[in-house]
Amino acid sequence: MTDIHKTAEPDGAPAAGAEAIKAIPVRHYGRYVSAVIAIALLVAIIYAFGQGKINWGAVPDYFFDDRIMTGVGKTLLLTVLSMVIGIVGGIVLAVMRLSKNPVTSSIAWFYIWFFRGTPVLVQLVVWFNLGLVFTYINLGPLYKDEWSDFMTPLLTALLGLGLNEAAYMAEICRAGLLAVDEGQTEAAHALGMSHGRTLRRIIIPQAMRVIVPPTGNEVINMLKTTSLVSVVQYPELFRYAQDIGQNSGAPVEMYFLAAAWYLVMTSILSVGQYYIERYYARGSSRQLPPTPWQKIRTSMFSLGRPKGGMA
Repeated sequence: MTDIHKTAEPDGAPAAGAEAIKAIPVRHYGRYVSAVIAIALLVAIIYAFGQGKINWGAVPDYFFDDRIMTGVGKTLLLTVLSMVIGIVGGIVLAVMRLSKNPVTSSIAWFYIWFFRGTPVLVQLVVWFNLGLVFTYINLGPLYKDEWSDFMTPLLTALLGLGLNEAAYMAEICRAGLLAVDEGQTEAAHALGMSHGRTLRRIIIPQAMRVIVPPTGNEVINMLKTTSLVSVVQYPELFRYAQDIGQNSGAPVEMYFLAAAWYLVMTSILSVGQYYIERYYARGSSRQLPPTPWQKIRTSMFSLGRPKGGMA
């Protein structure tokens, strides 16, 4: 809000020309107070950590260690493979849930209910310890072997993470498909388009606007969830950081190192998610949101320019 003061001629006579307006911006003192409080809390936290006996030099020393880099690579690989299983399984389950067949719909509902209702850590441990009750895995003429040789730590991690993710992706895909108006499907069928072509050309491109944002969040969440597979003896970033911390006598410092690497990877994935969302927003808005580089460039060129756009 602003206070406006108008000038007038003496004795209440109207001004000869245009009235002079003096706009006084309202001062928001609460913003200044909240900023000071936030800065004070940040300084207090930094000071508290500074009092601890933390060897901060160990973090850069091991940041690009061969074992850490191997752990980063395995973490990314596990994230990609688990998400592929989750996305493919989620699409199949979503189609089954939307099916008019009560059998397939019920099976999909039970799967989603079970895997979303139990913690992923419990699922990982169950897969890892099934060898206690199954000596062999026998798939008839297809495959037969000892369970300990079949259920490797990598397969355990993929099954635990991928099958759990499929339950969440099924609901995301189902919500995206239901977000498209049924009239568009009816119109496509009236034009002679097959059901498969209608899905590819009409339904899925519009559903992607709803599916992509939560899927990007699931990818980032999966990257962090991979740290749980250390309990099934699969070596990834967190497991390597633990081993280095125990051998070097700096366990806390290695936890900070692992956290820093997770922040780096999730930040990169967040940028990629932004551009994918921007790509699928082309048909829903007249003007696409600016990219991070465009925002930075606009801010740099606007520095020192007087308000109102005048030179």
